[in-house]
Amino acid sequence: MTGIVSGHPPARVDARGWGWRHATRADWAVRGLDLRVEPGERVLLLGASGAGKSTLIAALAGVLGGQDEGDEEGELLIAGRKASAVRGTAGLVLQDPDSQVVLARVGDDVAFGCENLGVARSEIWPRVRSALAAVGLTLPLDHPTSELSGGQKQRLALAGVLAMRPGLLLLDEPTANLDPEGVTEVRDAVARVLEATASTLVVIEHRVSVWADLVDRVVVLEAGGGVVADGPPADVLRREGAALAARGVWVPGHPPQHPVRRTAPTEEVLLAAENLSIGRGSVLRSEIDLAVTAGSAIAITGANGSGKTTLGLTLGGLLPPLAGEVNARALAGDLKPSPISWKSRELVTRIGSVFQDPEHQFLAATVRDELAVGPRVIGLGASQTSARVTELAERLRLVHLLDANPFTLSGGEKRRLSVATALVTRPPLLVLDEPTFGQDSRTWRELTALLAELLDTGSAVVAVTHDEEFVDAVATSRLRLGSVGVAR
Repeated sequence: MTGIVSGHPPARVDARGWGWRHATRADWAVRGLDLRVEPGERVLLLGASGAGKSTLIAALAGVLGGQDEGDEEGELLIAGRKASAVRGTAGLVLQDPDSQVVLARVGDDVAFGCENLGVARSEIWPRVRSALAAVGLTLPLDHPTSELSGGQKQRLALAGVLAMRPGLLLLDEPTANLDPEGVTEVRDAVARVLEATASTLVVIEHRVSVWADLVDRVVVLEAGGGVVADGPPADVLRREGAALAARGVWVPGHPPQHPVRRTAPTEEVLLAAENLSIGRGSVLRSEIDLAVTAGSAIAITGANGSGKTTLGLTLGGLLPPLAGEVNARALAGDLKPSPISWKSRELVTRIGSVFQDPEHQFLAATVRDELAVGPRVIGLGASQTSARVTELAERLRLVHLLDANPFTLSGGEKRRLSVATALVTRPPLLVLDEPTFGQDSRTWRELTALLAELLDTGSAVVAVTHDEEFVDAVATSRLRLGSVGVAR
């Protein structure tokens, strides 16, 4: 492996009574946090969904915002200086691979951060080549970023951060949207980076098993309550395993309860694909045949870039078939049987869709109003709308966020809200793209229970997922897509 010379020495992190409250929120996302991370330590940050993990990471990366974005108390320091003032010392990799790709070519994308830091041009390109080698992304510098898989995009993001040579590497669930092979790719790339740089690492992950062997310390946060457990991974998990699982942490040996189905799928076909070709302009996959019956749950699985999301959008009436047909005659009533011909108002009562990126479907200024959009579209009265909104908010742990702006929620909270906006209209078919990403084990259990209840009423679910626990808990069948040449 090509060696990396770190531009910033491994950084120390100090939080002293630190807290942050987002603007318009009554509750603090983080409060009373006292924490020291020594230079070169590797820390796995755990906690229930909404415990403030991403807020802390964003603050350390200097992207949390200024005084108009919220209230801050206490101190948060990197290498003895205020975190927001130490430009370039911390590098952040997020959970969504697509959100971090900036430029059209691999080399330019990796160079982007260095250019923003004012690194000399003569130094940038040696850094770019060295960073790509360190993460194992052996591609030409002019290779199109649009042709990368999800795992490759995450390694690209990691290379871009590494080229800036930070002393503190921050990872916010960087494997959440990846297939198993991509998870291994990114984890191994991080291991190589740490070997080469000795940077301090703070990584957020709900599922402990992914990172347990790479880190030397586990820190568990409680929402608004600071640190509740801290120590070597084996010690913390042995001593606190049951208590952490009860808080929603995915602890090995403490699996969440799976829902119990009370009815079996029927033979009634709600939607069928026949000799279907899918793609966005050009054909990505062809000759797809499937039938979705009432009460069934089909899991669409496969590698990143295999066309899972494109297939889900096509089945949901949001992308046109390139050949063949999608037939939903049982749902159409007096409409044409092809969902792509339906208007949005007609779709919402028949097929509910949840996008891979939750933010792509938010419309309202508050969580409460977001949940009420669908019921209002289908003409429910105020009392029925309020009842449905309250029920879903309670079950999905969103009650304390009803007056919050959807865009200020954590990743896991955004995902629960996006699923709730589809559930609230009770459509006979749901098409869900990664419905469980970012969830702790408690919210995962409630989400799967809600879907099982919906299936028992005769509705059906098509779910694009990498979550094998979800497949085991909910799916009645699986459609596995093999790899293709172009990522989508």
